[in-house]
Amino acid sequence: MPDYEPSHFRLLVVDNEAAHARAMTESLEKVGYQCTVATSGPEAVKRIESDTFDIIITDMVMNDVDGMKVLELARKRLPDCEVVMVTGHATVPIAVEAMQQGAFNFLEKPITPNRLRAIVEKAVGAVGLRRRNTELLQRLDERFGFEGLIYTSKKMQTVVDRLRRISATDATVLITGENGTGKEVVAQAIHQNSPRRNKSIVAINTGAIAENLVESELFGHVKGAFTGADADRVGAFEYANGGTLFLDEVGDMPMSTQIKLLRVLEESKITRVGGNKPINVNVRLVSATNRPLEDMIDAGTFRSDLYFRLKVVTVELPPLRERNEDVIPLMDHFRKQFLRRHDKPTAHFTPQVTKRFFAYQWPGNVRELRNFVEMMVVLDTDGKLDVDDLPPELSDDSNVELPELPASIPGGNSDLVGQPLSVIERWAIEETLKLTNDNREEAAKILGIGARTLYRRLDQYKSGTGETSESADD
Repeated sequence: MPDYEPSHFRLLVVDNEAAHARAMTESLEKVGYQCTVATSGPEAVKRIESDTFDIIITDMVMNDVDGMKVLELARKRLPDCEVVMVTGHATVPIAVEAMQQGAFNFLEKPITPNRLRAIVEKAVGAVGLRRRNTELLQRLDERFGFEGLIYTSKKMQTVVDRLRRISATDATVLITGENGTGKEVVAQAIHQNSPRRNKSIVAINTGAIAENLVESELFGHVKGAFTGADADRVGAFEYANGGTLFLDEVGDMPMSTQIKLLRVLEESKITRVGGNKPINVNVRLVSATNRPLEDMIDAGTFRSDLYFRLKVVTVELPPLRERNEDVIPLMDHFRKQFLRRHDKPTAHFTPQVTKRFFAYQWPGNVRELRNFVEMMVVLDTDGKLDVDDLPPELSDDSNVELPELPASIPGGNSDLVGQPLSVIERWAIEETLKLTNDNREEAAKILGIGARTLYRRLDQYKSGTGETSESADD
């Protein structure tokens, strides 16, 4: 079997004979699996509906809700979970039928510990392989490397240059920026371009976790540590061992947890909640915040020693309104992404929509732009992403002005005054191509010319003829 850590998998053991369920659980816990017990079918249903499991081991014959119903529910609620059926000799044919319905395998009573562990190990191998493949596909789909950061602006180029220098090291990184600027994408890019890229990156949003559960999420807990702690649990630090841990909204972390996090960073050891055994961890920490940590230090809500430990290297992400050159490339990137995701035919933005996007101030930054594009793609019915598809924030055109041309030309736009029209035309085409990240179709639409006209112009510039035509071809 591949090298899968048993403690990374959660098991549900279902048997209406409590002694038999306990015997199976103890056998599995001895080798490191996290087990939850249900001593009836209805209890198993509650567990499956309220929690997640990687493996379910269930008796076939139970009152009220039998093993087949448990299997059926697991297929619906936990599609990535594997189900192992436990059966007596008389119900082996039913167990075979269960396998045809999606069960992974079956165990015939009496069950020996070795046989139980062997079957579970195979099921874990199937789940682990699927998990790895899913993670790989997600990485390929999201393209978290630097090539996946969509930009043309000088501000983002400066950020990426800094990221290239940071990623090859093992330094602790603090990413700052407004909500929606892409802090998690940058954290993923750091990991994917680091020596730890073959290990996991684990992301935790500390602001989204109840204060009394933050430590359990980070450091794990032992069975009985608090009400509801029915089994040992691996925390984010252990799960990310050898890889990267990304702590988002680190400014929302409770003060008591800040003290423990500082100790972990200094000693590279964690202790599970309720436990006393230190566990060595080797994790690169990348954190992010949209809050002014310096002000929080002055207010006494954030520790200065932790702050300086987190900000060995800092990366500040500019808001989208300060890099509007990136708006059009991002529009096109998300358009293509959501056309694929929602299985929609091709659709393009009209020049009017592009101008609205370019002039908008984007208080929600890249996340807001992404959501706007997805909404437009989902609602579109005619293959034209036009003003009738715009969200309410952009549908009122009373205050929309034409977007300013980028000030990337030496001397500014005044240098073009007095130049031949062919020079001005070439400048407009080349600058629009920059804005669209070399998307020629989108550039042609913005310029109001046919795609064939644009291609012919580019061929002329390449050959050095510089000739122009007075009319568009299509």
